[in-house]
Amino acid sequence: MTWKIVADSGCDYRQLVSPATDTTFVSVPLKIQVADQLFIDDHHLNIDQMMETMYATSEASKSACPSPDDYLRSFEGGDNIIVVTITGTLSGSHNSAQLAKNIYLEEHPETNIHVIDSLSAGGEVDLFVDKLNELIGQGLSFEEVVQTITAYQEKTKLLFVLAKVDNLVKNGRLSKLLGTVVGLLNIRMVGEASETGTLELLQKARGPKKSLQAAYEELVKAGYSGGRIVMAHRSNEKFCQQLSDLILERFPQADIKILPTSGLCSFYAEDGGLLMGYEIN
Repeated sequence: MTWKIVADSGCDYRQLVSPATDTTFVSVPLKIQVADQLFIDDHHLNIDQMMETMYATSEASKSACPSPDDYLRSFEGGDNIIVVTITGTLSGSHNSAQLAKNIYLEEHPETNIHVIDSLSAGGEVDLFVDKLNELIGQGLSFEEVVQTITAYQEKTKLLFVLAKVDNLVKNGRLSKLLGTVVGLLNIRMVGEASETGTLELLQKARGPKKSLQAAYEELVKAGYSGGRIVMAHRSNEKFCQQLSDLILERFPQADIKILPTSGLCSFYAEDGGLLMGYEIN
C-alpha cells in the first residue's frame, strides 16, 4: 500500500528529508498576486524577490488557493492519502481539497482519503506533516493514522510574532493608524491561532527583547512542557535561536526545529515574522 501526504503551501516543507517507506510527500502550491505579477509558491519561487515586489507596491496583495484539479493531480498513485490544508478561515484551499476528494473517490472508490483543516498555518502545519510521516512509519493502518492525528491536533497550537503588518493594513484587516504605530514604535504583535482558525492578538510587545519574553511567556502559559516545536520564520533566524535557547534552559528535552517560511507563510508573517507550532500537554 502506498501513502501520500499532501499539503498546500501553508506548510513550509517542499519535501521530506526522510519519508516513511512507500510514502510520498506532495506540496500543492497556492498562488500570490502582487500588483500585476503572479507568484506560484513552489520550489522555484524566489521568496526574497516576491517580498521585495510586495513591499514596493501600495496595492493589496492577494493569495489564491489551489484548484480541485491541482489536488486531483496530487492524489494520483496513492492508496492511502492524507491532506493537510491551511486554515479554512484564511483560504478556500480546504474546500478545494474536499471537492477533489469527492471527485477522486467516484473514480477510485478503493482509495482512502482524509482531509484535515489545520485551523492554522506554518509551524503547526509542519508539525502535522512530521507526525503523519512518523505514524505511517510505525506501520499503522489508515484508520489508526486518522484517529491518532485527529487526537494530536487537540494537543498542538500556533504562536505568531509579527514585526511588520503591511499586508494586514493593505488588505483592510488592520487600521493604517495601528500599522503606522507598529512601524514607528517597533511594536511586535504576539498572538495565536484560535480554536476556529482565526488569528487572535495576545500581546503587543515593544522591541525584539520584549517580544522574545512575551512569546516565551505565552508558550508556557498555553501548556508547553518540553515537546516538539517547529519555528517557521521569515528572515529572522536570530530571534528563533534566542527563543530556542530560552526554551532549552527550562526544557532541555525540547525537540526544536527551525526552518524558513514558504512563500505563502512569508506573505502572512512578513519580514521578521514567526509562525511557531508546538505541542502542549
